[in-house]
Amino acid sequence: MDITVQELKERIDKGEQLNLFDVREPNEYEDDNIGATLIPLGELPYRIDELDGLQDEEVIVHCRSGARSARAQQYLEENGFNNVRNVTGGILAYRAV
Repeated sequence: MDITVQELKERIDKGEQLNLFDVREPNEYEDDNIGATLIPLGELPYRIDELDGLQDEEVIVHCRSGARSARAQQYLEENGFNNVRNVTGGILAYRAV
């Protein structure tokens, strides 16, 4: 299931504690980040243990436009994560709200 940028922004603005992960590259993250933990998509298979314990928690993934995070969402779901949400439109859409 996806999450809209509006819902994400509201939850961040309220100070909600989120399991939020950015799957872009480090240079993109340096340019613009919304407080997510950076795990580039290509590193996800090697760093999945960093998400240990979150299999039944809500995990939110985002990237620039939503394509890479959709792949991350699929990968995590295939590896036992039950509530992975992709940010529709990514950081581009987030910055437009």
